[in-house]
Amino acid sequence: MSRRSQPPSPESSPRVAKRPRLEYAPLTSEDYKDGLMLAPMVRSGALPTRLFALKHGAKLVWGPETIDKAILHTTREVDPATGVVSYHGKSKAIFTTHPIEKPFLIYQIGSADPELAVQAAKMVQQDVSGFDLNCGCPKPFSTHAGMGAALLTNPDLLCSILTALREAMPPEITISAKIRLLPSQEDTLKLVERIVNTGISALTVHCRTRNMRMKEKAVITRLREIVEFVEKMGKGIAVIENGDCLGYDDSKRVREVTGAHSVMIATAAEANPTCFSPTPLKDLELTFVPSYIRLGKYLGNHWSSTKFCATQFQGRHENTSRNELKALREAIVRAKGYDDIEEHVAPWTGEQEFAEIVDAIERRGGQRAPPIALQPVALAPVPAPETTTKDNAYVPSDSAPAAQSVPAIGLGLDVPPPASAEAIAVQ
Repeated sequence: MSRRSQPPSPESSPRVAKRPRLEYAPLTSEDYKDGLMLAPMVRSGALPTRLFALKHGAKLVWGPETIDKAILHTTREVDPATGVVSYHGKSKAIFTTHPIEKPFLIYQIGSADPELAVQAAKMVQQDVSGFDLNCGCPKPFSTHAGMGAALLTNPDLLCSILTALREAMPPEITISAKIRLLPSQEDTLKLVERIVNTGISALTVHCRTRNMRMKEKAVITRLREIVEFVEKMGKGIAVIENGDCLGYDDSKRVREVTGAHSVMIATAAEANPTCFSPTPLKDLELTFVPSYIRLGKYLGNHWSSTKFCATQFQGRHENTSRNELKALREAIVRAKGYDDIEEHVAPWTGEQEFAEIVDAIERRGGQRAPPIALQPVALAPVPAPETTTKDNAYVPSDSAPAAQSVPAIGLGLDVPPPASAEAIAVQ
């Protein structure tokens, strides 16, 4: 990919030269409330996905989990033409970001060592607004060294990492954690109490246990007691629900049942990053995929990343059929690089897509909430009590609200990912 050796001059880029610099107040626990958040997703949470999520209404975005040791062996580089910041390892960029997303960006750390977690945070703190400790991913790539969901059974280590991060980071950098439910609600509340007392600003709860998988319905009815418990602690901590939310409209159901301050979206956002909007895009092959690919090239996103994300997109077809879009699907499958897909997504610049994202962010006027904010909701009646198994694991009652099915037709791309789809959105 070609790059200009020098930044554009004011004469060649008057739009950039005249654009004012917006100042944002430091992130606080209040910024984690009343919003829809993009979940941390391995591979799917790439920079273009995060930027489009912000454009379409996400309040905050989480970057993909990055292991502490991985980021420590990188070199920070800034592209003079686009402003993209890349942390390069030996063979590829481990993490990329752009200054436009910094006020909304939460960097998720995978760690099982307080000292390494702090070192990793110090490496990237100039480019993010907060750090989140991954305490929930159950996949081997995260748990093999005591990280991710393994921390749920080692609360001393979990809390020591959060405490170390809070003590090491300046006050304007927030610290948060993302956990899963423990089999016992009593044990979950005990863990939550310890975590809240470390000084975090927000707690995300994926409403599944470590052994549950994506095909199993999230037990969102358990969250209301956790939310009420945290609120009674009086620290103003935001509790964010994660699990089975399909988008802006569906978030009302989730908030009514759980009382959560905000909702985090993973799988639905992987399929359609515009799901944060009250009017998400449809016919994505025409309305979204070409723009995503153009932005990916403009930002220097590695083709394999852009291609993988494009293969995950799916949504309603209203004005087109899959057969009509066969050429685009096949071209993406065959493409070895951006040049191979050019005829389907031209013009190539990508600058227009980026300018529209910048404009959408600037319309927030220095506030983190999007122009169309979530509407207040009343709590739904408390559902019927849940039962427990002989090992004290919660089982949802038949009356618990069921997750809605996604009426979507995918791109139909036969591109096997290096990791399973579950490993991507399971955090």
